[in-house]
Amino acid sequence: MGGLSPWHLLILGLLVLLVFGGRGKISGIMGDAAKGIRAFRDGLKGDEPASTAAPAQPLPRAEAEKDPIVR
Repeated sequence: MGGLSPWHLLILGLLVLLVFGGRGKISGIMGDAAKGIRAFRDGLKGDEPASTAAPAQPLPRAEAEKDPIVR
């Protein structure tokens, strides 16, 4: 227990190379992820044209509905 096998060392080495291996690798990965999220959200918005119709107005209330509370 507690010993590092060759597989553990290999995984640790790959992680060290990923973090310290090159200039801007982590920021490059995060930038690509941000671009993907932004493209996904833009895709969800769709290409719906803006509506120029007037906003909906509430319907007039009928006489029976004016005071629904029985006193």
